[in-house]
Amino acid sequence: MRFLLTGFEPFGGGIKNSSWEVADYFNHHQLKDIEIDVVCLPCVFKQSLNVLAQSTNQLVYDAVIALGQADTRHVISIERIAINVDDARIADNQGNQPIDEAIILDGPDAYFSTLPIKYLASDLYEKGIAVEISQTAGTFVCNHIFYFLQHILYKTGIPSGFVHLPALPNESQPHGNAVMSLEDMTQGITALILSLKEHILTQSSDKKWSAGAID
Repeated sequence: MRFLLTGFEPFGGGIKNSSWEVADYFNHHQLKDIEIDVVCLPCVFKQSLNVLAQSTNQLVYDAVIALGQADTRHVISIERIAINVDDARIADNQGNQPIDEAIILDGPDAYFSTLPIKYLASDLYEKGIAVEISQTAGTFVCNHIFYFLQHILYKTGIPSGFVHLPALPNESQPHGNAVMSLEDMTQGITALILSLKEHILTQSSDKKWSAGAID
């Protein structure tokens, strides 16, 4: 079985990006019976799409998981939906700041994750891992890459989606305790990958597991 795992370079003045630190972990710690390819994406709107397209153009993967850092997240956040809009609060790493622009002209308003998000979240929760289902991936480069990923893999049958991670503790953040250790994040993503592998092998259906939001 072969998975693609992506993370992002640092952005917004940060020294490290937790998503790449976690993805890079799998360059040195392969899992049994799973070949994991890792790719670092630039935190640049259009350039990130080019890198992702080159990484997925052979359709050789059994699943694709994109990781990103969100400074306000306290737990591992499995994203439900990507929307077709860029609305950048800050500039990307090349100074681009699109506002109210479509990611794909004439593309669908949104794509849902094709990962079994309830199956994964409930499995991680039962293992004691801090996890949630998130209803929004934002409108910055993370949502940008999530939407494009779902667009290019639409109807391929390849499970794909996006997971947000908290910042690392040694990164100076304005959001108090919205951090998680690298060890906890790598353990969580390892568990998620193994759970996804099991889901693919058993061809299980997704679970009915309450993870909605009122706000």
